[in-house]
Amino acid sequence: MRVLISPSYGNAETRRHWADTIAQHVSFTDKRYDEVLSPEQRVQLTELHPEGAARFWGATSSHDKRMRGVSTGDVVLFTGENRVRAVGEVGAIFRNQELADRLWPPSKDGKSWHTVYTLLDLADVAFSYTDLNLAIGYKPAHNFPGQMVLTDEKARSVLEEFMITPGAAWTRQPLEPPAPARHGERAPQAVRSAALEEMRTRRTAYQRSRRLIVVDRHESSLVGEFRRYLAAAGRRATRFYCPGGISDLYISDGSGAELIEAKSNPGHRYVRQALGQLLDYAPHSPQGTDRLSALFPERPADGDVALLHRYGVDCLYRVGPGVFGKTSASDERRNQMREIWSGSAAS
Repeated sequence: MRVLISPSYGNAETRRHWADTIAQHVSFTDKRYDEVLSPEQRVQLTELHPEGAARFWGATSSHDKRMRGVSTGDVVLFTGENRVRAVGEVGAIFRNQELADRLWPPSKDGKSWHTVYTLLDLADVAFSYTDLNLAIGYKPAHNFPGQMVLTDEKARSVLEEFMITPGAAWTRQPLEPPAPARHGERAPQAVRSAALEEMRTRRTAYQRSRRLIVVDRHESSLVGEFRRYLAAAGRRATRFYCPGGISDLYISDGSGAELIEAKSNPGHRYVRQALGQLLDYAPHSPQGTDRLSALFPERPADGDVALLHRYGVDCLYRVGPGVFGKTSASDERRNQMREIWSGSAAS
């Protein structure tokens, strides 16, 4: 998996390019673009963008070596004005300087762009350079002056820190067959773990069924902090995909299996959202679920904690930097509700 970091708003020319080919879709079937496409490029564009239009971006020839391994489903962070301003997912990608010059006519002394790529999805965000540098392991003052391509652990760290899930992660391969249902239980639907190496796909087999997910920054920060809290206690959290979506945190170890849904706000609306998602995802947990927990940046109101406890759900909340508290549902209620969590209760 690769993560591109692409400066996109640093000068007037780049901002104009953004307005022309990112802020709006470009019809690649127009003659002035279509006539300079190779047959292979035309097929690639049409397969990924059957509507005949897409958002485009690119890179100059000086970045050819860096861009060589970039593929459909990779993630690009568009930077400018001291922040990451958007996250995109790479679609078609190829080299075509003539197309690039028609999309982005070079200035008198400027360089032509060489690599051209489309975006399957684009999400507006506001991540600070400080947070991005922390995720990569760079000094806080680094300002990302040029194109970068991150791989391996650096790419993994960025995706995990900002909880970015490309649509390619949903379509890389079929969901794993579910375990057989026990007597009297409803057969579970297929699930699979959210492994980074699954977030790639061959262009020729790409089918669009899910969209790019970028979690609210406050929520992803909370999840990251709680993940580190768990790691300090020797526990490792993962995520899993299921028909209803993707979990925030899932722990399965000697202490049992726990599904955790995080929210960026402890208000009533967010408590209800967390409860609904937990009940939706729980029947699909890979190794079953012993506990359900909702995670918040601070303790919700007593009535909302009681709402969670009514369904056997524990309430986790931040009490200080790297420190979390828990208000647990009663064992009796949790045991009563576990059959409902599993989806095996009679409808």
